[in-house]
Parts: sequence; C-alpha cells; structure tokens
Amino acid sequence: MTLEFTQRATGGDSPFALPGSPVPYFLEAGEGERAHLFDQLFTVLLSGDETEGQFGVFTMEAPRGEAIPVHSHADVHEIFYVLDGKVRVIIEDLDGTRHDKVLATGDFGYVPAGRKHSFRVESHRARTLGVNTGGFERFFAAAGERTEARMPPVVPLIPSREQLGAAAQEFRNEFHHGVHLHD
Repeated sequence: MTLEFTQRATGGDSPFALPGSPVPYFLEAGEGERAHLFDQLFTVLLSGDETEGQFGVFTMEAPRGEAIPVHSHADVHEIFYVLDGKVRVIIEDLDGTRHDKVLATGDFGYVPAGRKHSFRVESHRARTLGVNTGGFERFFAAAGERTEARMPPVVPLIPSREQLGAAAQEFRNEFHHGVHLHD
C-alpha cells in the first residue's frame, strides 16, 4: 500500500486558497484564508467546502475592543474556544435568559443556532478557535476584506452598511440594531 501526500493547502495560485473539496491537507501556523473585519483577524482553516457543508473552523485574533454587534444566525451553531487571553461571550436564550461569561485561556462556549449573541475581547489581546455550521466561516471575508497580513489591522476595518448588509444576507446573519447584551 502506498500513501500519497497532499500539497499544503496554500500552495496554489492564491495565498487564500483552501483545497475546496474533502481532501487531506496541512496548514502551517498563520496559513489559511485571512480577512480583516473591525479590529480582528480571522483565519479560515477549514471551510464547508472541505467538509461537504458540515462545519468550518477558523481562528480570531484581536486586541481589547468594543463588543461585536448583537447578531444571530437561524441555522448556524457556533463555538468559542479561547486559545489565549480573555473573551466575554454573551448569549440570549430563546426565553430571554441572558448568559454572560468571561472565557479565559482553555475555556469553551457554545452558541446554539438562533440565539442572539455578542462577544468582546477583555484582555490586552485574545485568540480564539471557532467552529461553526459549514459555510458561515466565509462571512468574515465577505463582510470585511481579505488580507495577506498575519496580524489584526492597526486601524479597524469598518465595512460600509451596504457591504455588511450584503454579507449578512448572503450568510443569513441577522444584526439586531439597538439591542445591547453587554454592559
């Protein structure tokens, strides 16, 4: 039996390219589809394309900052696993119960589909691993801007209302304007 090895996923024509189908591949630290949105760097490591729509995996790195706007996605589940730092995750359950927890390095949080939620980096800097229902991981590039940078933006990237609205519609992300879950 011969074992064939695949190329690194980013070895193609684009520094953003993942394989696009369920094939084995490897990424070195910092590789993947990178995008800036607000003050954050999102790096997609695995997309719904590679898992036949089942799930996507990404990292988020950001400095302490403002809370992400309250939002929900009816058919997307999402997890937060804190790799480094502290991140406050706030979730509103379907009955209105508010769950507010500061997650530290090694802590885990789960946001079921359809729940309003927000998060905010509470430490000087934080890095999380996120897993979501397949396909949603590409929202960040659609709402923000693809980048070759390996660090969060120095100047926050604020998308236009039109760009953010188009990305929200494409990825079934509903923003709840005027709703504040955080203090």
